[in-house]
Amino acid sequence: MRIFVTGATGFIGSAIVRELLAAGHQVIGLARSDAAAASLITAGAEVHRGALDDLESLRSGAATSDGVIHTAYFTTSSDMVRSAEVDLRAIETFGAVLAGSGRPLVVTSGIGLLLPGCLGTEEDAPSPNSAAAPRVASEEAALALASRGVRVSVVRLPPSVHGEGDHGFIPALIAIAREKCVSAYPGEGLNRWSAVHRFDAARLFRLALETAPAGSRLHGVAEEGVSVRDIAGVIGRHLNVPVASLPVSDASEHFGWLSYVWHFFSMDLPASSTLTQQHLGWHPVQPGLLEDLDQNHYFTNER
Repeated sequence: MRIFVTGATGFIGSAIVRELLAAGHQVIGLARSDAAAASLITAGAEVHRGALDDLESLRSGAATSDGVIHTAYFTTSSDMVRSAEVDLRAIETFGAVLAGSGRPLVVTSGIGLLLPGCLGTEEDAPSPNSAAAPRVASEEAALALASRGVRVSVVRLPPSVHGEGDHGFIPALIAIAREKCVSAYPGEGLNRWSAVHRFDAARLFRLALETAPAGSRLHGVAEEGVSVRDIAGVIGRHLNVPVASLPVSDASEHFGWLSYVWHFFSMDLPASSTLTQQHLGWHPVQPGLLEDLDQNHYFTNER
């Protein structure tokens, strides 16, 4: 198939591009810069110039494809509502192009949309009180496209999608621990993060594209819950700094403008992928989060 991929040069998207090409698909990657275009050409993909907020570029990219994988997201901590609105408009645009065609659309969502404190499953609907509440509308809009003749599926990713080249929460925690000379965790540190390696996640996106029924909610989760105290412990050991509990009242001072990292680090976000594995035959094989951290590539360069 000829697949249009947004976020095709990103941490997860680039792994998806590699996975699709290895499986024999053609890939058209959305690129908003010359550097992104060059990266796609090097990977063996075609280039489609545009941007996530350029809806005409999204329409034309989807119109010439056999399916769409949407991973791009405007990640800005300063205006989460605006980021979610751009995402929603993109999904609606893809839906309008693909309606009635039966072609696949795979949309990225997050475990953070679920109510924290209990093991989230694929059957759980997003919570309006979740940490990522502005994105709830995107998931709902995507799944509604199943009734319009789109073979849509949603892949919920955990707080940590890890692997070499990660620039998400874990590198931010490492940078703060390096700067403050202490690897801190919230309270007793017993809250959990679900996790997945980006190569396992990429394989799930391909399987969703190829076989997921319309309206599927899928969980890209390899580990149901890794305690944040254990994460902080590995960081502290590699940096040779103390590992310590931090009261919530001290979080703003310790994390400064990265306090939103602490907000997610203090949440209990375990999740299961049992149904996803049963229905799609997806079985994670890459290293887990703590094992990946121990391979040292997270610590070889200051970030």
